[in-house]
Amino acid sequence: MKRASHSEVTSAEGADSPSQATQLVIRKHHVLVRWTHWLNIPLLIGLILSGMSIYWASPVYQHKPDPVSGNFDYLADIGIWLCAHLPGLSHYSDPPNWIYNHLSLGHGMLSEALRLHWLFAYLFMLNGVLYLVGLALGGGYRALLPRLTDLRDSLLMMRYYAGLFFAKVARRVWPHPEVTTKYNALQRLSYFAMPVAGTFSVLTGWAIHKPMQLSWLAALFGGYDAARVWHFWLIALFLLFVVPHVILVFADGWDTLRSMVTGWSKRTRGTSHGK
Repeated sequence: MKRASHSEVTSAEGADSPSQATQLVIRKHHVLVRWTHWLNIPLLIGLILSGMSIYWASPVYQHKPDPVSGNFDYLADIGIWLCAHLPGLSHYSDPPNWIYNHLSLGHGMLSEALRLHWLFAYLFMLNGVLYLVGLALGGGYRALLPRLTDLRDSLLMMRYYAGLFFAKVARRVWPHPEVTTKYNALQRLSYFAMPVAGTFSVLTGWAIHKPMQLSWLAALFGGYDAARVWHFWLIALFLLFVVPHVILVFADGWDTLRSMVTGWSKRTRGTSHGK
């Protein structure tokens, strides 16, 4: 079967029947968009693991030093609490560094983490440029531009996703809100927000890396310390995006995932004979 953009392929079976199954084969994602989408996964993992090792050397969020241990790091407090309350961790040898030992390259690795962090950062920036080129060449940017009705429609989609599981359990019909565009409103807002967040994470990273040479950039984010806070929460935003993104992809169906691998979307619908 020759695939072409926005082509309609009618199945041979039932060709003479009053009702036919029509399969729409639509080009959905440019190859650069697909490659950069999947490359973001290892790049973000590398950035987060190395970034946490850098954070260990100078935590953004600190409290007054503990009079006994001298600890001033909230993440160290979490590690201490986990080792004190979770079964199997009571004999862990280094409770203050539990978070850093499990969610980073490890503590005490500042120089190695800095080199790796900037390696991943340069690759992340290059990947972002290629992603934008893919959006421009494939015209995919049009589907990501926000619309005036997105806020209202995204609330409808949130209601649909929130009730979908319970409707399945209760075996009730839970109609999908009508979508006439490439992405529904909730997807569009989320996908539009990620390149914006990526841009700001790069800018805050440079503001932290060169606070004297790029003092004007650091000033835009409220100074060096404020830029570190922005950078910390922008990376947290990526993590918060991943879980609902994966859930909603599977909730939307296999075709959504397949289209990001192959570049083509296949939708089957029933049509009346002669249409």
